[in-house]
Amino acid sequence: MRAQVLTAAGRPLAAAELPAPRPGPRQLLIAVRACAVCRTDLHVVDGELPDPKLPLVPGHEIIGTIVEKGEAVDRFAIGDRVGVPWLGWTCGVCEYCRSGRENLCDRARFTGYQIDGGYAELTVADERYCFAIDPRYGDVEAAPLMCAGLIGYRTLRMAGDARLVGIYGFGAAAHIVAQVARHQGRRLFAFTRPGDCSAQDFARSLGAEWAGGSDEPPPEPLDAALIFAPVGALVPTALAATKKGGIVVSGGIHMSDIPSFPYRILWEERVLRSVANLTRRDAEEFLALAPGAGVKTEIVAYPLARANAALTDLRNGALQGAAVLLP
Repeated sequence: MRAQVLTAAGRPLAAAELPAPRPGPRQLLIAVRACAVCRTDLHVVDGELPDPKLPLVPGHEIIGTIVEKGEAVDRFAIGDRVGVPWLGWTCGVCEYCRSGRENLCDRARFTGYQIDGGYAELTVADERYCFAIDPRYGDVEAAPLMCAGLIGYRTLRMAGDARLVGIYGFGAAAHIVAQVARHQGRRLFAFTRPGDCSAQDFARSLGAEWAGGSDEPPPEPLDAALIFAPVGALVPTALAATKKGGIVVSGGIHMSDIPSFPYRILWEERVLRSVANLTRRDAEEFLALAPGAGVKTEIVAYPLARANAALTDLRNGALQGAAVLLP
């Protein structure tokens, strides 16, 4: 099969012909139809996440069709279309797994990081972490739902019932979660790179009442702030923008160092928390909600052979919405 392979952190991906993988007893062999490009892929490729499997096929926002299944698989049939997310395997027996917090499993393995992912024509995945995809979405449109959508949804859920939500960093996750927030009747402010008028216009088109640079204060204090940009300096900025009792949620897996800040902007019962990975409950809830909420994904398609170009465009902030690779 054709694949794009990471051989060492910090190097461009290399085109390769690899043997077709074989599914284990509880695994599915999936013909990849589309795989979205996530900022986490950048963190893996650039060496900001430690100890990836090498060589590695990246990619964890996979949409594909089952072409073979292991003998113990009982959830899907040959020909079913499924999505595969970042969380690829958990032990099922640790305290986190047994308490509905499988996203924190100490032995968890992740697609496109410790498990070969979707920058290829074929991939294998644990049936427990595969999900049916609503037929109202095409393959390309569905791919960003598998991480940008899922992590965005979990991040919004961690904000509780906040009515006025500010989003810092208006990329793939933000453009999906903005639609969910508006569907839920929340008000929305968007913060982009200073001077990025295109992203601000994009945010307004998705229901943001106000959009401006991340160096600007909002017109009124926020009930909650969601941070998707991997910029630690946004943490004190977001705290300072929230009202008493407000919540700041960091939705990324990696962030630059957070600078010191005065305690007064955390005081008055503001809450600062992170989001780690996802649970199957998140996937089931969000994938059921998205079509009914009218969530649409903005995508830029690239052939698999141009995976490096897609990563470069994401790194440079040149994308509106999400990049998606097509085998």
